[in-house]
Amino acid sequence: MNINVNGVNLYYEVYGEGKPIILLHGNSETHEIFDKLIDKLKENYKVYAIDSRCHGKSEDTLVISYKLMRDDIIEFIEKLEINKPILYGFSDGGIVGLLIAIEEPNLLSKLIVSGANINPKGVKDYIYVLAKLYCIFKKDKLIKMMLKEPDIKLEELNKIKTPTVVLAGRKDLIKQKHTKLIADNIPNCTLEIIEKENHGSYIVHSEKIYEILKKYI
Repeated sequence: MNINVNGVNLYYEVYGEGKPIILLHGNSETHEIFDKLIDKLKENYKVYAIDSRCHGKSEDTLVISYKLMRDDIIEFIEKLEINKPILYGFSDGGIVGLLIAIEEPNLLSKLIVSGANINPKGVKDYIYVLAKLYCIFKKDKLIKMMLKEPDIKLEELNKIKTPTVVLAGRKDLIKQKHTKLIADNIPNCTLEIIEKENHGSYIVHSEKIYEILKKYI
């Protein structure tokens, strides 16, 4: 299905019935990375799986930023009148989730993020260098965004009222001290580091993430 929100056409799919949960994928991905997760969640939840702007079947706009994607999802929730959804965001989707919780403290019932960062320095140094080299040669606006954004302040995290869970793989491309910094600055936040996993190994086309999420939802 398609919906126009915040001046952009977003593609999304809906599965199941029950309490609503929104899934947001990472940079250069689509909602399809959650296929195994959706199969599990749809038995008890109404799942909204969205392609972010400039990804998948959604509109490829000239401009993209985390704040634009934040506004896209806020309007998506409001336009479809989704009452107090859970939001699960992976990587860039997690960044968007944090920005939503900061901007609209009463919109979500719960926020769960995996492998999110609040500024580019949160990414391991070698990953940042590789991304910069890739961007030089490919001129990829999605990677360019990742190199310059986000810029979330600790005092903004302090204001989050939504019950929040922060996840990351032990071998994540996000620095572990950065993940801990995020969790430490969100009131009443739960932090879980997933052993033996990297950035997306327990998420992308994996049932493992369902076993983790079900403890919190």
